[in-house]
Amino acid sequence: MLGLKFTTPLEWIDIAQQNIKEILIDHAYCEQKAASHAISLIVNFPEYPELAEVMVKLAQEELQHFEMVLQKLKERNFDFGCERKDPYVNDLYNFIRKGGRREAVLIDRLLFAAMIEARSCERFKLLSEHISDDDLKEFYRTLMISEARHYTTFIQLAKKLCGHFEDIDKRWQEWLDYENTIIQKYGKKELIHG
Repeated sequence: MLGLKFTTPLEWIDIAQQNIKEILIDHAYCEQKAASHAISLIVNFPEYPELAEVMVKLAQEELQHFEMVLQKLKERNFDFGCERKDPYVNDLYNFIRKGGRREAVLIDRLLFAAMIEARSCERFKLLSEHISDDDLKEFYRTLMISEARHYTTFIQLAKKLCGHFEDIDKRWQEWLDYENTIIQKYGKKELIHG
């Protein structure tokens, strides 16, 4: 369904399981950044009222997820900790077209978000199937479903708002190809995307 061209090796689960505190802290920041990105789309593209309607709901849901991850940290007596940089997301960001027609920039901002949601969905699926902590297994199963829905929401918005401007499926394939060139250097750290 996701179309990702690289499957995360199961070794990443071992890294995650040995460093669950770091995974949860990184995950919390991922949810917070996802909410911020949704809000930035509203601010940067005010000419699309439908985008604003969808992004308001998505930002609220991402903040709920942020709160849920904070609760998991609290239950385990883990401190929230400092923000983690996400080199994977920074690498993806470099593929967004800058300047030019606003439609092209909006398409790429939406596909950028879709790609992050798709990879997060894949990683959450691995956690839901392989982590030894039953509570976190169920937690990540629930969030995997949300990430899949978010991924499709971003793709559908790109098609609905800008499908007249560009072939979205073709551009999505370019994003998948690009992501395949960068993701293989990740999966070795206690980060959701790392």
